[in-house]
Amino acid sequence: MPTRLTAFLLSLICGTLLFAAPDESAGSKPPKARRRIVVSSLGPFPLQLRPAGNQQAVDTMIAHWKRELEQVLPDRPDLIVLPEACDRYPAMNREERLSYYRFRGDKIRDFFRDAARRNRCYIAYSAAREMPDGTWRNSTQLIDRNGEIAGIYNKNYPTVGETAEWGILAGKEAPVFQTDFGRVGMAICFDLNFHELLERYAKQRPDLIIFSSMYHGGLMQGYWAYHCRSYFVGAIAGPENNILNPLGARVACSTNYLPRVTAAINLDYQVVHLDENWEKLEAVKKKYGRGVTVFDPGFVGAVLLTSELDDVTSEEMVREFGIELWDDYYKRSADFRNRPSSLEP
Repeated sequence: MPTRLTAFLLSLICGTLLFAAPDESAGSKPPKARRRIVVSSLGPFPLQLRPAGNQQAVDTMIAHWKRELEQVLPDRPDLIVLPEACDRYPAMNREERLSYYRFRGDKIRDFFRDAARRNRCYIAYSAAREMPDGTWRNSTQLIDRNGEIAGIYNKNYPTVGETAEWGILAGKEAPVFQTDFGRVGMAICFDLNFHELLERYAKQRPDLIIFSSMYHGGLMQGYWAYHCRSYFVGAIAGPENNILNPLGARVACSTNYLPRVTAAINLDYQVVHLDENWEKLEAVKKKYGRGVTVFDPGFVGAVLLTSELDDVTSEEMVREFGIELWDDYYKRSADFRNRPSSLEP
């Protein structure tokens, strides 16, 4: 391997390039808005109770989530993600649950709206939702910093049992919502298994995917993050909660002791393939030093380039050095392969 590549590879320590400090003379532009945010994922096990009446059920659930929120609010998160069906009591039978849901209405959602407003954060509240026509959806409602509903996602792929036994109808949309830190897509539980939904999100390239679930998804979490080139925040009731970067690498996760995780992430990033970019990546690092991070997960031939500066974005960096992005490289490769002269007879 040529010397320059050897030096480049040796500098990849723990997946991050840390070279000299950035050139003080570089960048006299006015500061741009930061895209660094703090995200929290909460995944306690569902309450194994059978409250005596609907009012007690609502009061108990609100008290439960108040305690859970208090565990992460000292970190002042910008986004808090809750698991699927976060206000459900599994011990209730069908009749009890429907009665509780109808009494509950928006009471618990409004508790989270108040919490979001008081703490100036977004909250992803996932729960069963009755529609005006009496049908039901399994929904995640994204609440903004003012306590307003910024967007609603309806689970596209409920299980057969959800629809046949509980009347949960399938959503049809794959919306991406604009927030003050970036574009957000959402998925719920069983959705993670369906490539059709994944492709719809991949075409839209959200900055972050919120995943509320009762099911972990295993390798599918990383695959979604990588395929969409998006950060992925999973809140699962019970198992580990993951925060993954756009290459599917773990940023942070909860443990068997604490069913919650909080981490800082930077949404000012670009996914870059290494082919034909080695020298350009060296050059951007030499110029900006600690002002740019190049994360290498290994084995996939791609790296995550992130701007740590306030006055130069990652998009400006790749444009300045002519760095080809992952998507552009693969499109160029496919187009070249599909030329008549490149195909076998």
